[in-house]
Amino acid sequence: MAELIVSVSGVRGIIGDSLTAQTALDFGRALGEFLLEQQGHGSGAAQLQVAIGRDSRISGPMITQAMAAGLLAVGVAVIDLGVTATPTVALMGRFLKTNASVVVTASHNPPEYNGLKFLRHDGIGFPGGSVGKIHQIYLGRHFRAAKIDAIGHFSTDSRAHAHHVQTVLQFFDTRAIAQHRYRVVVDSINGAGCIATPMLLGKLGVELIHQNGAATGQFAHTPEPVKENLGSLCAEVSRRKAAVGFAQDPDADRLAIVDEMGNYIGEEYTLALAVYARLMAKPGIVVTNLSTSRMVDDIASKFAGQVIRTPVGEANVAAKMLEVDAVIGGEGNGGVIDLRVGPVRDSFMAMATVLDLLARTGKTISELVRELPRYAMIKTKFPCPVEQARVLVDRVRDAFKADHLDTQDGVRVDWPQGWVHVRPSNTEPIARVIAEAKDENIARDLIDRVEKLRHT
Repeated sequence: MAELIVSVSGVRGIIGDSLTAQTALDFGRALGEFLLEQQGHGSGAAQLQVAIGRDSRISGPMITQAMAAGLLAVGVAVIDLGVTATPTVALMGRFLKTNASVVVTASHNPPEYNGLKFLRHDGIGFPGGSVGKIHQIYLGRHFRAAKIDAIGHFSTDSRAHAHHVQTVLQFFDTRAIAQHRYRVVVDSINGAGCIATPMLLGKLGVELIHQNGAATGQFAHTPEPVKENLGSLCAEVSRRKAAVGFAQDPDADRLAIVDEMGNYIGEEYTLALAVYARLMAKPGIVVTNLSTSRMVDDIASKFAGQVIRTPVGEANVAAKMLEVDAVIGGEGNGGVIDLRVGPVRDSFMAMATVLDLLARTGKTISELVRELPRYAMIKTKFPCPVEQARVLVDRVRDAFKADHLDTQDGVRVDWPQGWVHVRPSNTEPIARVIAEAKDENIARDLIDRVEKLRHT
């Protein structure tokens, strides 16, 4: 039997193996117990509420309904949002003033996976300690059983997609974008982005060519939006002479971009272009994680902006953004966070931001990319238990102690010519190593130096 993966944001597993309806039911109870304890809830108090949305996976209804049943059983009300993107669930949780939200999704993982992502009342992922506490309650299986007059109230809300689109559009000159009548190809991978994407792009006057645009959960290809999975999108952009191609992941929080010639430009450029667009309008603080490209720093310097780095993880980036009132932030995996909409990665905000950048500059995607600094980034990982990964981090730190170190999350070493980041994975028994430099050979050399330390 596969092991249920418990991470800083929630849980993930294989349907019918490590993740079953019973698992979801008990995690619903555990989340309810956690919220009731946090609120000091007793009899006579107003009933707590949790919003639940799901991506389009076939297992979604089963897991959602089991999760809802667990919450209802301990006396927590549930608002079911249906098939909904992760950023939409976060937005609706704040709009509905719920005590927490849950997204039933396994993000970019294959269809046999599903998971539960826990969000606070403000839309940010629960801190790791809170997820750990929920997991401990789940393992203890000491759940209250609400009496008939205290069972949670169940309801549905169908406003999620329209509310998200309306929220995004208020920050853009829609007429200025619409007058260009951009032709755009979008691959929504039959996921949660299928519903709001045509609503959003229609309001922006876009001619949409929608690939895999039905939210069936029958993913047309491996769902992660990386180059090797987007051949059809690249070909269609070129064939249809589109201005840009966009690829979403199943829960529509990440976005990859294809230029007007059909070239996949890389996930790192999604955040880079968004930072460029936002700082043009409002210079300020940018927050990103330690594993994201230096392009962000170079762009920020042009606008007298400041870049603050955090440990890897969307919740870490979002929390720091709120703390410092950042104007834009995100991660180099295609995740753009704009606090004006919400403290989560949002592919809809990213699409609107890129189209706005095209309209304001009058340039093509390839022209904008050519203006950005170019780096070679290499990502790799070494199989090893967590303790061995920590030993590797210590060796790297000691070997380069005379250089510029950041030890918030593993260790990142910076030199003028490049950087390397070594960290234990939060979810797997591996060490992740990422290096970036102006020259690919330098980046490869940085990886090799870490590899030698592993065998010391």
